[in-house]
Amino acid sequence: MRIVTLNLNGLRSATSKGFFDWLPRQEADVICVQELKAQQGDIHGIMRAPDGYTGYFHCAEKKGYSGVGLYTRCLPDQIMEGTGIPEIDAEGRYLRADFGNLFIISLYLPSGSSGEHRQAAKFFFMEHFFPLLQSLAGCGREVLLCGDWNIAHKEIDLKNWRSNQKNSGFLPEERAWLSTIFDELKLVDVFRKINPAPDQYTWWSNRGQAWAKNVGWRIDYQIATPGLAGKATVASIYKDERFSDHAPLIIDYDFNP
Repeated sequence: MRIVTLNLNGLRSATSKGFFDWLPRQEADVICVQELKAQQGDIHGIMRAPDGYTGYFHCAEKKGYSGVGLYTRCLPDQIMEGTGIPEIDAEGRYLRADFGNLFIISLYLPSGSSGEHRQAAKFFFMEHFFPLLQSLAGCGREVLLCGDWNIAHKEIDLKNWRSNQKNSGFLPEERAWLSTIFDELKLVDVFRKINPAPDQYTWWSNRGQAWAKNVGWRIDYQIATPGLAGKATVASIYKDERFSDHAPLIIDYDFNP
């Protein structure tokens, strides 16, 4: 089972940069995407149904903003759109597909970098989403949460960690929240389980020469229940082509739902 997650930074933008030429070659079973920046009416043709896949989308109410999606090769048993928390669901941040004993979720946490009001929205998300994470961790199914969490967990997960300790995405409260998910809920950062190496990033600022110098952040994750995480075999970050300011995170699992 191959799972891909990517923040597109705009579905139409990623389309113009060749994302849907690349996608079929990956032979992925599920592709989780975030930051669609599109409404349902904007999503048509290859963007809605690339060859061999069915697309599902949870769009934000605000045009040109947020939104998450899933492309699946096999039809899911059920699609669940949203968390049931109105303030979160208005921004299109959670979409779940059920396949037998497996739940796969495309998730997009708010960024707090644009100001205090957005950092407050991020903390609101973290507080109100945590009970749902508790429920998922204890539901008795295998669960895989894929997406842009907008938090680098440890110093190894961003190049310039010293200068970012007071910046959104590497705040002590954000990092501690992720630690609670891993330590108390026993969910697993699958990429880190397989690859402990430094300089592994999934997002680069457009400022300066961040991409060229690999001055990045690892803020895109596949986070799984322990049983599924234990089935992961290969993890990679694809950097040969650029479809957005994020890179696709690809993980293979020796698992059949």
